[in-house]
Amino acid sequence: MKSPFTGKEMNLVYESRTWSFRGEEYAYTQASWLCQDTGEKFTTDEMDDTSFTQVANQYRAKYGIPYTDEIIAIRQRYGISAAKMSSLLGLGANQWRLYESGEVPNVSNGRMIRSIMSPSVFQDYINSSERQLDEKEYSKLKAKISAIADEKKEKYETEHYAHSRIFQCKRGSDNGFAPQSLDRLKNILLYITNKYGEVFCTKMNKILFYSDFLSYRKTGMSITGLSYRALNFGPTPERWDRIYSQFDEITQEPRYFSGIEGWVLVSNTKANISSLSETELQIIDEVCTKFAHCSSSEISNISHMERAWIECNADQKRIPFSYAFDLKAI
Repeated sequence: MKSPFTGKEMNLVYESRTWSFRGEEYAYTQASWLCQDTGEKFTTDEMDDTSFTQVANQYRAKYGIPYTDEIIAIRQRYGISAAKMSSLLGLGANQWRLYESGEVPNVSNGRMIRSIMSPSVFQDYINSSERQLDEKEYSKLKAKISAIADEKKEKYETEHYAHSRIFQCKRGSDNGFAPQSLDRLKNILLYITNKYGEVFCTKMNKILFYSDFLSYRKTGMSITGLSYRALNFGPTPERWDRIYSQFDEITQEPRYFSGIEGWVLVSNTKANISSLSETELQIIDEVCTKFAHCSSSEISNISHMERAWIECNADQKRIPFSYAFDLKAI
């Protein structure tokens, strides 16, 4: 971006700040363009949105308030409109729609919204609001809730075990506040594998790291839901070996490179990208293009230059997402 004062290209800079949000202080990193001649700094709407997302996510995590994508998913799961959901819960006419647009619920509303993730709790709300629904609406919604409850009983044990086996930590600061879904993760792996044809596990580890940390830098939220540690070969998803053996659609095959055996991920299954946003896909594409011609050892060496690895490798610590603003390679 060029300076409006001098017409010269400005530098992108990051600085740590605090934001007073609902009476509490939250740390975040602000991106801005610096005019070196005048010392003036400029931000874009996207930069300011990323800053707010960093703060809002910390608030949501602290008080157990659902994230925007979860709020959207709750309504879609029950199959009713945003206006009807507001009415059934006793909110303002447009309040649910505002929550789906990113407005952060207060603590009481946030916890109420989280509670109706349980079909039985939502059924209580429906029973209390029966007169707000005509007979057909009430019967249809009651049947939907009953079907969801039955499905949850059947799937919960298996899915809960698989989810806890793959994701090392709950959604929050340790994994960049990203949604955690096995199906979503599977399709991210398939998308990357589809682009490369096949990809060594070590390289996949770095592609995932750079995709998640670049996404956090650009949007305030990562993509995969994974957390990372600074291991000897570079930043690596926790439980990476379990991740790559979890999905039947992805197989590992041995390959020899420079006389050394390695393992590549291959698949004939096309990724379903419907759960990924255009921005997320653009970020993954940017990372894949950047490192398209790097071997596993080359991208590993590149990752060793990152402050995230240098400062966390000695104890092989989990890498905080604050290091996203220090990325050098991309």
